[in-house]
Amino acid sequence: MLSYGFMQNAIFVSIFISILCPCIGIFLVLRRYSMIGDTLSHASLAGITIGLMTNQNPILGAFLFTSICGALIEFLRGYFKKYTDLILTIVLSLSVGTAITIISSGKLHANADSFMFGSILTVTRFDMVMVLILSLISVLTLILLYHQMIYIAYDEETAKIAGVRVRLINYIFSILVSAAISVSIRIVGVLVLSSMIALPVATALQLGKGFKLTLIFSIVFSVIDILLGLFLSYYLNVAPGGFTALISVAILIIVLIAKKLLSSLRSIRSR
Repeated sequence: MLSYGFMQNAIFVSIFISILCPCIGIFLVLRRYSMIGDTLSHASLAGITIGLMTNQNPILGAFLFTSICGALIEFLRGYFKKYTDLILTIVLSLSVGTAITIISSGKLHANADSFMFGSILTVTRFDMVMVLILSLISVLTLILLYHQMIYIAYDEETAKIAGVRVRLINYIFSILVSAAISVSIRIVGVLVLSSMIALPVATALQLGKGFKLTLIFSIVFSVIDILLGLFLSYYLNVAPGGFTALISVAILIIVLIAKKLLSSLRSIRSR
């Protein structure tokens, strides 16, 4: 299996995805914005269809359109401060409406199904370069803005008072989310992409560790999820995206059960 070029490409992309997605996801989860990841993953489908229709690289199209939608979410927050769900509905309507209109027009020069469900066969060398560039830029930006983003994640209003440029960093972060989504599309697929952003973080949070350890465990769970999903989907001949999502949920359930059992054992020993 590993002798195939497409599998080598898929593993290369998967490793970067499994590192990048939890780094973005942990901030989304802490800010209770995990549904933004789902909204932007659907927005990426519109970018893909625009890229395919104009004979441009669909990953680049997804990144550009998703970045615009991410910036739009941040812009609309100024008008709907107490209605985040309404903002997501507006952006979701725009992006899904655009995607459906283009797909139904018959003007696409390729099939968009592989992007919806994920396919290890479609990862190209150019995609690998895009993934490498976007991942490195995203991780470096996260390192540079690490302390400010933690501050914003826990208390945005206090961060503003402390002099943190919250608005600017939020715009930058929306672009980082767009980058994470764009690089993940080929393997995971649009429909279950948000699972790679949120579920490893949700699993790591069950361990009750500090921020840094939670981030590290999120990456560990993410690597396990996506590599197991990739290898098992190859042998089962199913779409890797959906199967990776199932594995992510299964590992979360295993951790929850293990946590419950350990808690029960401690209570028995303390009697």
